[in-house]
Amino acid sequence: MSKRKSALFLAATFLFASPALAQTAATLPDANPAIWVVKDPDTTIYLFGTFHALDGKSAWFNDEVKTAFDKSSEVVLEIPPVEDKAAIQPLVLKYAGDTSGKALSDKLSPAAKEKYLKQLAAFGIPQAMFEDKKPFLPALTIIMANAAKLGFTGEQGAEAVLTKAAKEGKKPISGLETFDYQMSLFAGMSDADQVKMLEETLDEVEKLGPMFAEMNKHWTSGDSEGMAKLMNDMEAQSPSMYKTLLTDRNVNWAGWIADRLKKPGTVFVGVGAGHLGGKDSVQAVLKSRGIKSERVAAETAAK
Repeated sequence: MSKRKSALFLAATFLFASPALAQTAATLPDANPAIWVVKDPDTTIYLFGTFHALDGKSAWFNDEVKTAFDKSSEVVLEIPPVEDKAAIQPLVLKYAGDTSGKALSDKLSPAAKEKYLKQLAAFGIPQAMFEDKKPFLPALTIIMANAAKLGFTGEQGAEAVLTKAAKEGKKPISGLETFDYQMSLFAGMSDADQVKMLEETLDEVEKLGPMFAEMNKHWTSGDSEGMAKLMNDMEAQSPSMYKTLLTDRNVNWAGWIADRLKKPGTVFVGVGAGHLGGKDSVQAVLKSRGIKSERVAAETAAK
């Protein structure tokens, strides 16, 4: 399989979750995604690796994950639930607008442009919609549209399930970041990196099914080493995007955890599983600061 997975990891990191759909866990095969714990004498922080877009074909919100969730008095996700969906579009337009005067399709190579126009046509998207937009927006749109076609949606993603459970349990929910900030990360990427992101998306979109299947396999089995390998592949292919979207944010989140340890309580933190694998993971940053994290073992978590 190609190592060009940069765009895919962007999708895994930034597919935005919506309200959860009902799950029939009793009839689904069991999954054991990875979860870690960081603690001191009066604070416990569970660190769960989420998958933002899922197909609803496995039962993961059970066993050690559910036990940790139930013990927690608050839930922290990458971004808090977006209650006002109408507020999203103005924020997207705020960051995605391109004032360079050059049409987006003219920034692409001839081969990429042909693939781009075919993708737009396949989903009934008019070319004019993105001509005055930055390349990151159609890249994410194409990935999300194809993921949904494969059955992987935010409505079935981990954040949606956790949000629904938190609301039902009257647990406060907050975010490590905001939607506004996440949009600013994309907008702050160089035009060259954004074009690269879009062209890689177009090159890999036909392989999206196997790639999502690979990531989902690592996630459902709690294979953090497999996820780490995928992260290393991403760094080798797109070091600047890797730094902006992964390592810099991991450093920020490790800082948040270090500060939160100063306050008593039990917290359930859910961030994209890609952030919890590899040499630059959140746990690795914590270790560099002298803060220990331990993997919660599936066979002993509920005891």
